[in-house]
Amino acid sequence: MTLSSTHIRSAFLDYFKKHGHDIQRSAPLVPENDPTLMFTNAGMVPFKDVFTGKDKRPFTRATSSQKCIRISGKHNDLENVGVTARHHTFFEMLGNFSFGDYFKEDAIPFAWELLTKGFGVPKDRLVVTVFGGDPSDSVLTPDEDARALWKKVAGLDDRRILGLGMKDNFWQMGETGPCGPCTEIHYFHGDNPDFAAFGEEPTPDGRGWMEVWNLVFMQFERREEKGRFVLDRLPKPSVDTGMGLERITAILEGKTSNYDTDLLRPLVEKAANLAGKTYGGTQADDDTSMRVIADHARTSAFLIAEGVFPDRAGREYVLRRVMRRAVRHGHRLGITKPFLHEVALAVVDQMGEVYPELRTRKDLIASVTEQEETRFRETLDRGLKILEEEIARKGDTSSADRRISGAAVFKLYDTYGFPPDLTQVIADERGISVDMAGYEEALAGQRARSEHSKVGDAAVSDVWRKTLDAVRAAGVGARANNAVQFTGYELEEGQGKIVALIRAGELVPQVTTGDEVAVVTDVTPFYGEAGGQVGDTGTIRSGSGRVDVTDTQKPVTGLTVHHGRVLEGVLAVGNVATLEVDHDKRSSTRRNHSATHLLHWALRKVVGDHAAQKGSLVGPDRLRFDFSHGKALTSEQIDAIEDLVNAKILTNAPVETEVLPIDLARAKGAMAIFEEKYGDVVRVLTMTADSVELCGGTHARALGSIGLFKILSEGGVAAGVRRIEAATGLLALGYVRKLETTVKAAARAVRSGTLDLPEKLEKVLEHSQKLEKEMLELKRKLAMGDRATGGGLEELAKGAREIPGGKALAVKVEGAEASTLREMADKLRDKLGDAVVLVCATNADKAQLVVTVSKALIGRYKAGEIVKQVAAVVGGSGGGRPDMAQAGGTEVGKIDEAMARFYAVLT
Repeated sequence: MTLSSTHIRSAFLDYFKKHGHDIQRSAPLVPENDPTLMFTNAGMVPFKDVFTGKDKRPFTRATSSQKCIRISGKHNDLENVGVTARHHTFFEMLGNFSFGDYFKEDAIPFAWELLTKGFGVPKDRLVVTVFGGDPSDSVLTPDEDARALWKKVAGLDDRRILGLGMKDNFWQMGETGPCGPCTEIHYFHGDNPDFAAFGEEPTPDGRGWMEVWNLVFMQFERREEKGRFVLDRLPKPSVDTGMGLERITAILEGKTSNYDTDLLRPLVEKAANLAGKTYGGTQADDDTSMRVIADHARTSAFLIAEGVFPDRAGREYVLRRVMRRAVRHGHRLGITKPFLHEVALAVVDQMGEVYPELRTRKDLIASVTEQEETRFRETLDRGLKILEEEIARKGDTSSADRRISGAAVFKLYDTYGFPPDLTQVIADERGISVDMAGYEEALAGQRARSEHSKVGDAAVSDVWRKTLDAVRAAGVGARANNAVQFTGYELEEGQGKIVALIRAGELVPQVTTGDEVAVVTDVTPFYGEAGGQVGDTGTIRSGSGRVDVTDTQKPVTGLTVHHGRVLEGVLAVGNVATLEVDHDKRSSTRRNHSATHLLHWALRKVVGDHAAQKGSLVGPDRLRFDFSHGKALTSEQIDAIEDLVNAKILTNAPVETEVLPIDLARAKGAMAIFEEKYGDVVRVLTMTADSVELCGGTHARALGSIGLFKILSEGGVAAGVRRIEAATGLLALGYVRKLETTVKAAARAVRSGTLDLPEKLEKVLEHSQKLEKEMLELKRKLAMGDRATGGGLEELAKGAREIPGGKALAVKVEGAEASTLREMADKLRDKLGDAVVLVCATNADKAQLVVTVSKALIGRYKAGEIVKQVAAVVGGSGGGRPDMAQAGGTEVGKIDEAMARFYAVLT
């Protein structure tokens, strides 16, 4: 009987409930307890603090079906979604967890019983892997307990219990914390299980070996001690398992592709119907596009249901990328009207019973999805036309010039809302590269130039226009340019009336505890992000509520918008509120911003007037400064720049600001940065006569308050553009102390004084190089000379075999270098006369191969061709001349097989 995904999910949870597990609802996709994660990407994320002991729960066993998102990085590749049978951005992770309760002896029988008896998965299609140990660590021994349990519980022999290393079968939460070996269950999709094919990538349609369930045994605590990591055994080991619902559903529904299961096939068919096409389940472009739409509609629906809306940064930008990628695939299918909201609503219908938040926010999902697609479609056709024109031009040039410029990529993004990753995808399809570094340069410049809105959308969101109308209606328009009054140059705290509240993209009369909100007041001391300076954070308090302000933006001229979350109570339009900027962060930001102006002056003085500012980012924790220059700064130049800036700081000169007509400012010599478009009246910043620039940011009162200035790094970001990152004040002091600690530690390690450290390190390196040379020579002599068994090359040559035209010999040595292998192969060949010789060696986790052929046999045998066939056995490749070739591989355990293959090739 074919099981549905709903039944499988329920059966999994019910099974573990029967075994004493507490069923936990899926946690949100936006992690509640881990700010380091953009999205919940595994079933254990909600229990992270339980595993580390920071959190306590009223149960020691739990089970869940956790909704997860993996977009990029080591967990997923967005461009594989829709292409392979198993890649997704959204998926569900089935898991069972033990918090110091049961361990391997229960976890393995649970998994085997549920899979083979509860779900009826054929045993002959399953293979398990266990931790094979780490030879470099005496604590990390092979997991023989797990191997023995699999033999006992499942009756598997060693052929179907594979021991793998740290990369595949050891799990850790981070550099420190709980960790341990894991055992994985793999299933074979296809006609007949091929055990020899284990480890190979499944075919695009899903045939081959696929991991189904991972059981992690957290039995160690990894901690740092005196600069190295050590493992302690946990007194109460725990269990964390994860099985993808999509994968087990494919198995139980008899499908090789997750997209053919009842979880995704209805969505694929929905996309096909909207396109007026038939889905064939192939790797054709149309079928791939339908799968992309199905997957991305799920991600869109679930994120919107949790209050994440497409925007220009962070999680919101990830959602926008996913949605616009889906729209573009719809465009490829020939769908000419907004459609993604219809597929998203199909997600609601299909999964709303299990995840009621989908039904609760059904209208919002449809509205946000349709609006985003409508905005994108308004510019998509024009953007595609421009992109196609650009690609066509590149098609007529030489291969060296077949690259879309960063300026073109940015124009598509800035003017037409065309995501740069989408440009990359389309360009890749045409065999054209993209100058992403140039795009980043253009983007940084635009961010610096624009103080009115963020880049990425051609049109301003309607909600900000409505908000501006609300500001004007409240009488704020009496001020110049209908602007919210900014008092932050003089004050960091003050009162203002709430004139607008925005929640979920809509104007609302009031907000309450927990709401994500944008607050607009008639007066504010908060600085809205502009000119490279980040927006202020702080607190807004009224008599009935309090908002934690996490960012301040200027979406349109005239608006300063405070973004945050209601911590308690209720705030309503008309309330009088107290607005207080985070003083420490503002002070740090002021120091850093003033330091960028001094840095700009010092750069031009040391490097030259061409070192113009190309962009900046000024926040409380650091400053970043991009400037035009064609090569890396020397250490002497960096020292000179630091000296100039710190000398200015020591003068403690006042930082003077004036508001002047633009003509008068220019007459005064004020430099305009970022190539901004300035109004008739500008703010002039003077830091001694050497630094006079136009700037609307907040600054230190006097140069002395900047404190220490220290450059942290200098590097290239694009052709002709360099970047400096620096710190000021206590952050700069902290960096210096960290360097000092490092130097002292290094000095202790080599038993030297800190001032003598360079000389001592040079001696240590010389001694190390000498020892290395001696070691290599000893290895060579050991490989070439007499052995403990009584013979050298003469003894090895006795093992030669007869082949057509001469002799063949394959030998294996341990730890020899490539040069030794070549020398050894030549000498053995010369001893044998007309011969073909293979010399193999293992170095750490790599196999090395050298093949040499006598000149008289080159017409019959080619070293380059032979070594390729032999190297394939050890998972590598190579090549070379007809008389000499070499190769490498990673499967060192198959060297004997490689030697056998050598003889087979020759006979």
